[in-house]
Amino acid sequence: MNNYVVRQPVKDRDDQVIGNEVMFQLGDDALYNSSEDHMAAGTIANFFMQNNEKIYDGKLIFATFTPSLLFRNTPKIFESSKLIIQIEDNVLVNPLSLMIVQKYRNQGYRFAINDFQFSARFFSILEYVDFLKINVKGRTERSGESSMENIVRMARGFNKQCIAYGVDSREDYEFAKTLGVDHLQGTYISEATLIKTAKLDFLQGNFFQLVVAVTKDTPDMTEIEEIISRDAYLTYALFKLINSRYFALSKKISSIRQALVILGIRQLKHWVYLLSMQSDNKDDGGITEQVLKRSFMRGTFCSRLARYIDGLPVSPGEVYMMGMFSTLEYMVDSPLEDILKELPIREEIKEALISRAGICGDLYTLVLDYERADWNSINQMVKKLGIPSNMVAQFYFDCVEEVNEIWKGITFSGEDKDEGEHKGM
Repeated sequence: MNNYVVRQPVKDRDDQVIGNEVMFQLGDDALYNSSEDHMAAGTIANFFMQNNEKIYDGKLIFATFTPSLLFRNTPKIFESSKLIIQIEDNVLVNPLSLMIVQKYRNQGYRFAINDFQFSARFFSILEYVDFLKINVKGRTERSGESSMENIVRMARGFNKQCIAYGVDSREDYEFAKTLGVDHLQGTYISEATLIKTAKLDFLQGNFFQLVVAVTKDTPDMTEIEEIISRDAYLTYALFKLINSRYFALSKKISSIRQALVILGIRQLKHWVYLLSMQSDNKDDGGITEQVLKRSFMRGTFCSRLARYIDGLPVSPGEVYMMGMFSTLEYMVDSPLEDILKELPIREEIKEALISRAGICGDLYTLVLDYERADWNSINQMVKKLGIPSNMVAQFYFDCVEEVNEIWKGITFSGEDKDEGEHKGM
């Protein structure tokens, strides 16, 4: 059985991420279609148990729980303050539904109802629910618009919040906005973050040379040192990081070579990508953070999956670079094809990013499909590439954890700056 798991962000009307929904695909069906599959419930419960810390990144966790999962006390794997328990019709029709909901509610857990409808069984537990979710996917002809508007009005009257999910296109997004919902969720919402990022006016040559240098199979420390030494900003940023509380060194470091030795290629590889954005996107840091995390995630996930692909014509470092560079067109004011012409990277990587050609293109397609929870395409790509399907979900959340740790490390020095500014006030 092929089991896949992905996170999809839930955003408020100000485009800020309030949480992530953990979405499952088990076998040929999504979790939402398998109401009483006890084997599936066991698989999900075990996955939550093994990955609860990886799933949580400081934002709310939204997850749908079937009756089997609720009776297994699976939600208790998570602290009540971190989790929103999503339920749907298969719970509401259960004769013990009210007792189940009251039990978790008394323990501090909050609830969301998927695909809320005007019917007695939905209203029977309304007082215990905080979020009402309505499906707007494909509602371009405004079918059911008045009913949805009434749900939103009713929710406000009962002090509930509405989440429009299935926002997978521009049309879905415009329709959801007319409803006046509180939160939005869907592939369009996730990808719109990239489009909104403030773009740079030009290619920062030293930065891109540095990224290419550190992602080589055998990085040349002398080359890296030379690139940094001819850029005042890179030099300053390197010294600021290496002398921060994160490294807690006994004395200040003032040598680029010494700083590089202490930092190490792995940490440097993740960190340099952040540097180019820190001074150029001060006014939209929330969006920038999401784009950079997306870059790290794509690079890390590509690299992890590549280990299981036979005949890949590029190195692990180049595969990582492919994922990292996939967001460049959203940050640089030029078409991706023009940007890639300026970079000394393999043609296989360029073709994969531009037209998704070749094995590298298939790998890139798989990573994008996973972001969108496109289960059918994921199954096809996994089989085509020969990746063990039973391990992909674990790879994904291992990468989520790694990216979260990377982010903590590369942004830690910013705390020193903030602390110093407060002390100087």
